Amino acid sequence: MAEEISYPHPEHHSNLSGFVRNVIIGMADGLTVPFAIAAGLASAGAATSTIVIAAVLAEIAAGSISMGLGGFLATKTEHDHYFAERAREEWEVENKPADEEQEVVDALRKYGLSREESASVAASIKTRKKDWVDFMMRFELGLEEPDDREALWSAVTIGGSYIVGGLIPLTPYLLIHSVYTAFFTSIGVTLLALIIFGYLRGYFVGNRPIRSMIQTVLVGSIAAFAAFILAKLAS
Repeated sequence: MAEEISYPHPEHHSNLSGFVRNVIIGMADGLTVPFAIAAGLASAGAATSTIVIAAVLAEIAAGSISMGLGGFLATKTEHDHYFAERAREEWEVENKPADEEQEVVDALRKYGLSREESASVAASIKTRKKDWVDFMMRFELGLEEPDDREALWSAVTIGGSYIVGGLIPLTPYLLIHSVYTAFFTSIGVTLLALIIFGYLRGYFVGNRPIRSMIQTVLVGSIAAFAAFILAKLAS
């Protein structure tokens, strides 16, 4: 009888979580804030689209830089925090090996291993200092080693997504001479963008796309309406 060959079942996992998160952050703000400023100026009686376009372009430029810088600093902070914690773990492995070995046992016990099994694994892993520190970083502190390029990539994707999102509600004012007509067209275009964006967000993160679409439209509409009211009051 021929030996039966087993093949591992295929697994499909998304490795785009960081990219998708950055796009969501940038697009969500990019769709709502520029829309609100344009709508506030239009409803306040802006005489021409030029005023609206100039104000919104200035906001998109400032907003994309601010959001990108915020993403860069947040990611850089996570990077610095990881290596500070790693340096502390390396010191503890060298200077408090018994305590660290017990922490390995405690961590494994949480996964259902017996005390004897946990002690055996701990005794093995403590002979490899790098693996020992890696284990403590992941299973004690829940920290993954960050990519050195992630901070810059985060800034680019968040800032770029903000620009793309901001240009969507602005486009009607660029193409339509009448501010009144452009105002209502911008509402429709922004709503359509929220629907598409919400559906794609759910699709790429593995969530239910329809539910994600409804959530995005509701949250985006509330945020845009609140910002619109503030912009109208300020104008």
